Amino acid sequence: MKRYVVRRLLMAIPLLLAISFVCFCFINLIPSNPAEVALRVQQTPVITEEIIAAMEEQLGLNKPFFVRYFDWVLGCLHGDFGISYVNPKRTVAGELLRCLPATLQLAGTSFVIVAVLSIPIGFLCAVYKDGWFDKIMRGLVFVTTAMPAYWVGLLLMWGIGVKLNWLPTNGNGTWRHLILPSFTVALSYISTYIRLIRNNMLENMKQDYVLYANVRGLPQKSILVKHILKNSMHTCIVAMGMSIPQLISGTIVVENVFSWPGLGTLCISSIFNRDYPVIQTYVLLIGVLFVLFNLLFDILQTVSDPRLRKED
Repeated sequence: MKRYVVRRLLMAIPLLLAISFVCFCFINLIPSNPAEVALRVQQTPVITEEIIAAMEEQLGLNKPFFVRYFDWVLGCLHGDFGISYVNPKRTVAGELLRCLPATLQLAGTSFVIVAVLSIPIGFLCAVYKDGWFDKIMRGLVFVTTAMPAYWVGLLLMWGIGVKLNWLPTNGNGTWRHLILPSFTVALSYISTYIRLIRNNMLENMKQDYVLYANVRGLPQKSILVKHILKNSMHTCIVAMGMSIPQLISGTIVVENVFSWPGLGTLCISSIFNRDYPVIQTYVLLIGVLFVLFNLLFDILQTVSDPRLRKED
């Protein structure tokens, strides 16, 4: 088991380096000169070749490509992601830390909504297979899976916020501001996990251990909860763990729809302002989150499921 964990950790290192290299390459493939963009963003009145050369030297753009890459990677390891082109007095790390709590609040609330709704609904759909409840929920799952998050957000804003005036439609500050955006982010994941839990439970109901538990005369409630649901949750736990970085990255559209001051809003504004260091660091952060959560829940699944543990 220890060798497996060490091997997975060692495999993650080249993957993280590859993600950082791709992020750096994509930003440098943009045809615009970052030094000229920085000068325009800072509203420099007259841009000459000398001023551009001075800005390139200030930003380190006059160095060879691989030197700049390794300098950037070393800076990232020390928490230095560069400075913002929009406001040179602010660092990229400072901008991310300023917006990160709002995004974590939105993603965390969405994750709780997903877990609270999808597990019991998926459980009931499996127990009452082909009943009226199962048919209604499968219809809703089919519809909501096909609905884009931004469209769901606009519908909720129009219906609940504007027409009924029950909840605020933009900004943050109170728990009421959190309800509409968090439910919008969670809706597509709820549909996915309802279907996943239902299908896993139906598959486990056909296993021999369920027949043996019925022969022993165990209570039906105990069989459903302690055996079938428990064995069906292994795959779901890994999927839910992997949905955490997806929730964080998936808030980018919803945050802009609801004017939520998180990383998504920062990323979109950076794209419009061509604030390349912020965009580059945001993409790197999301990539690193996917790798780390994949690694973490892969190890947790191996620890929790005896069938996956293999001694090397």
